[in-house]
Amino acid sequence: MNPWQLRKAARIIHTGGVIAYPTEAVYGLGCDPLNPQAVLRLLELKQRPMAKGLILIAADLAQLEPYIEPLTETELATVKASWPGPVTWLLPAKPETPRWLRGEHDCIAVRVTAHPLSCALCRAAGQALVSTSANPSGQSPARSALTVRRYFADRLDLILPGSLDRAAKPSTIRDLRSGRVLRS
Repeated sequence: MNPWQLRKAARIIHTGGVIAYPTEAVYGLGCDPLNPQAVLRLLELKQRPMAKGLILIAADLAQLEPYIEPLTETELATVKASWPGPVTWLLPAKPETPRWLRGEHDCIAVRVTAHPLSCALCRAAGQALVSTSANPSGQSPARSALTVRRYFADRLDLILPGSLDRAAKPSTIRDLRSGRVLRS
């Protein structure tokens, strides 16, 4: 991915756009998590209820700190042991974390991505991004830019091309408080 494409994607995100981009296993839909109009548009495209909440991805833990409560040293060590990588953690959300991100929960799903393009995109945007699978609810997650186009046609502001790990499954989701694996 060249720097021009990343700057263009970051500009679209900063102006309230919704984009699709490759992640570890599937294409993701993303936007600025603090722009309610962008998030509501993404939820409408995906046909996903706000109550479920969304995942944020980041290039590093610092990009997630505005959304999560401080962790103990033990909790931090547990989370950091799986990052960067395909493990999404449910962590306690700060009270000011918007409902459109956490849904009906007091926690938020977050991941420090190991995917080179997703990481570069978060760095170019200078922030964490919403990252939900690029598919209408009930459909299979898109594993190619062509499938993203089939699902959303011209309703997205940008589709970034890139490769996925074809053998990878969607990220594991773990709850820090209970230790439970919610999706493996």
